[in-house]
Amino acid sequence: MISETLLIVSLVSIWMSLLMSTLTLTGATHFWLRHATKLVTTEPLPAYPKITIVVPAHNEELVIAKTTRAILDMNYPASKVELILIADNCTDHTADVMRAILNSRAYRFRNARVMERRGGGGKAGALNDALKMATGDYIGVYDADAMPEENALYFLVKETLKDPDQRVAVFGRNKTRNAKQNFLTKCINQEIVVTQRIQHCAIWHMFKIGRIPGTNFIIRRDFVESIGGWRDGALTEDTDISFTIMQSGKLIALAYNSEAFQQEPETLHDYYFQRLRWAKGNYQVVVHNFRHLFDHSNWRVKLETFYYSCTFFWFNAAIILSDAIFLANVVALGVHLFNPSVSLPFTFGEGNILIAQLLLFNWLLMIILYALQISIAMATQIGQATTSDDQPGLDGAGGLLYLQPAVYHHLRARGLLGDRRWPLPP
Repeated sequence: MISETLLIVSLVSIWMSLLMSTLTLTGATHFWLRHATKLVTTEPLPAYPKITIVVPAHNEELVIAKTTRAILDMNYPASKVELILIADNCTDHTADVMRAILNSRAYRFRNARVMERRGGGGKAGALNDALKMATGDYIGVYDADAMPEENALYFLVKETLKDPDQRVAVFGRNKTRNAKQNFLTKCINQEIVVTQRIQHCAIWHMFKIGRIPGTNFIIRRDFVESIGGWRDGALTEDTDISFTIMQSGKLIALAYNSEAFQQEPETLHDYYFQRLRWAKGNYQVVVHNFRHLFDHSNWRVKLETFYYSCTFFWFNAAIILSDAIFLANVVALGVHLFNPSVSLPFTFGEGNILIAQLLLFNWLLMIILYALQISIAMATQIGQATTSDDQPGLDGAGGLLYLQPAVYHHLRARGLLGDRRWPLPP
């Protein structure tokens, strides 16, 4: 009875995730059908608000020069750009590299400064220190390893001018700067493309919900000041302030043509600790905002809280449960080879054969949705719809995920379990 209950819980969880994935994919497809053929132009804007661009950097001497040049060379009036470069608790020559760029002939007359910072608070603390010095109408944020494309700031401002009072923040997209470096960076690139070309576009298109990334976004300075700035110590200050904006009833708009090229981890060690920090920060945000599911908060806050709760609690627990069921059944299969009296601990009886078949169909549907997400995302990104770019996801991550039912059914087909009932894949 307990084993069947756990299997049913897995079944319901899978159906919930499939429903959310299908909804997201549908929204993204409709978005790109409407926007993919639109002619993109850079005609003069009706206004050019002053932008204070902040670049927090911690020991980034190797990449900060290219990022600084890219920011200062953007297609936006130089008189309307204020640049604050923050050497945040650096122990290398980041500050010296910053000053060398700003003192060069091309940029010596630009409105830019270097701030060497000592203290805590992380990136949020650095942004709050810059906020005290900023004079722009908007605060723009770029990470030290994120090189904005020439028109990145133009498209951000263009989007916010459509409704300046309501759209207090606008975010663009980030692309992997070192996507071709190795297999890991190819996988990260694919993950980022799918997230930004499918998820971000879909939720903005359907619900007008935006999620501020860590870089390539602008936010109205007076709004940030009204909420007391960024929350010091927040591990994911971008997600944290996104919830604050939604709670106020304002919008975070998507400027899908605004792009920045960001350096991604090239080793598993760096990748692990980056994602560990993100996971801790997102759990922190979910716990902090979970109460909004049951109060009179803005409906967008409720929807986002529900989504994050499902992703980081329900679906993660379902994955662990599914893997535990799979491993238990694999061990039972191995023992069965030597002791035929041992049966699978997790399976339905013959009277529930339809449920077993339904769960197998779920696995097939997950594969199809997974492949569709990758294909559509890559097809909407110039230069990404190639065999080499699709292969990491389809052959790598997808293969690891869906190898479980394939091995399981292969063993059953070879008659290793004795009986001929359809098994229930974990």
